[in-house]
Amino acid sequence: MSTETTPLPSMRYTAVTFDCPDPAELARFYGKALDLPVAYSSDDFILLGQEGAPGLGFSRLPGYQRPTWPDPDREKRAHIELGVDDLDAAQAGLLALGAIEPPSQPEPDRWRVLLDPAGHPFCISTLV
Repeated sequence: MSTETTPLPSMRYTAVTFDCPDPAELARFYGKALDLPVAYSSDDFILLGQEGAPGLGFSRLPGYQRPTWPDPDREKRAHIELGVDDLDAAQAGLLALGAIEPPSQPEPDRWRVLLDPAGHPFCISTLV
């Protein structure tokens, strides 16, 4: 086995994309929550972001099934962490946009777990 490595070409982080049943609904939620404009839109995919910065994508997945966190029946695959200045105010604002508060909060004094309109868990924290 050779230990030589071929250098990788230059790469950059461009986006994280979430599978969902309705890209427009999820893009509206995160666009308002993060004040991000639509950078690209089609019937099956929407990308939010500022030019020159990483974005968030939302891709239609036929047969999408919501994660059931904290129930392990259908585990989350990934989640996003959002930094906020005030946990209570941020949580109230996100709930007003359509987030859902799950019954379990592992450490509510440090961070809060919410569910977006497609059921993806995400966290808000003053620690980041």
